[in-house]
Amino acid sequence: MAEAKTALLHDASQASVERRADSDVPEIGGILTIDLGAIAANWFELGRRAMPSECAAVIKANGYGCGIEPVARVLAGAGCKTFFVADLSEARRVRAVVAEPAIYVLNGLLPGTTAAFADIQARPVIGSLVELAEWDAFCAANDWRGGAALHVDTGMNRLGISINEAAALAPRIRAEKHGITLLMSHLVCAEQPGHALNEQQIKLFREVRLLYRGIPGSLANSSGIFLGSAAHCDMVRPGAAIYGVNPTPGRRNPMRPVVELQTRIAVVAVGYADGYPRAASATDAAPGADAIVGGTRCPIAGRVSMDLIAVDITALADRSVRRGDLVTLLGGEIGVDELATRAGTIGYEVLTSLGHRYHCAYRAPA
Repeated sequence: MAEAKTALLHDASQASVERRADSDVPEIGGILTIDLGAIAANWFELGRRAMPSECAAVIKANGYGCGIEPVARVLAGAGCKTFFVADLSEARRVRAVVAEPAIYVLNGLLPGTTAAFADIQARPVIGSLVELAEWDAFCAANDWRGGAALHVDTGMNRLGISINEAAALAPRIRAEKHGITLLMSHLVCAEQPGHALNEQQIKLFREVRLLYRGIPGSLANSSGIFLGSAAHCDMVRPGAAIYGVNPTPGRRNPMRPVVELQTRIAVVAVGYADGYPRAASATDAAPGADAIVGGTRCPIAGRVSMDLIAVDITALADRSVRRGDLVTLLGGEIGVDELATRAGTIGYEVLTSLGHRYHCAYRAPA
């Protein structure tokens, strides 16, 4: 039996580049299926947990690898009124498909980009006094009232103005054209509910908000929503959980799975050039990730190469698989968090690494 399986593995390496008669299966090696209904359902569930706070959506990194345009459309259709993206190029893509929602750009204001924000009605997340000065000058010269977020560093030590700077700037909100539409910070350890820094950041942000009365505040990310109402403020801004990543590590995932990655067997036409993690390889010292073949879990055999993965199908009955059949690498029993654990990384990286060589299929909401 082992010899028969080995022969099939080698034979399938040719099948991975052959075109099947079934026109629904693309010539390329893999099919990445994104369940838009699950994305909307996850956003609804997170919003329900955060009520009465507004639930925004972080759709940066091409919608966590799921496609920023279809994700923006489905979430806007579900009622999302505020989006967060990484940079101006993502903001343009979102504005091209949704007209009304507010769009905040997390990477802030790069020199000379003020007019570009105004052109697409996007709002920078201001993280330094230099950025704020440039934004203020543009708004004053052009009578622009599009708004901006002010990011305060309460412990992330990466982006944002300091607590002292926030206190010094607070009197500006008395002016009619102060231009601040959101006060925000970012939790460092929200996925660890018992970490002392959570309570410290919540307390610091509460104190800053008292100086900015009347300005909506936002602190909680995906995991922050599960810390309770003290972290919710006026707006929560989940990201990875919308796409099925577990916001409560170590406990049952309350999110619906969103992505399914299928490719051909038994030498699979997907590799690390497609975004599948090389660290999911099997070694003599440790097993690698699994694949689902014909409804059965089968281990990856050896290294994940640039374009191919070998799957050990010794446990399957003879002739139970054929050239050109599909194998599931992600989806079904194999969740994003499981694959991330096998690869020694996090679900965020798995989702955002998925490449552009797949045929991408979307399941519309029911």
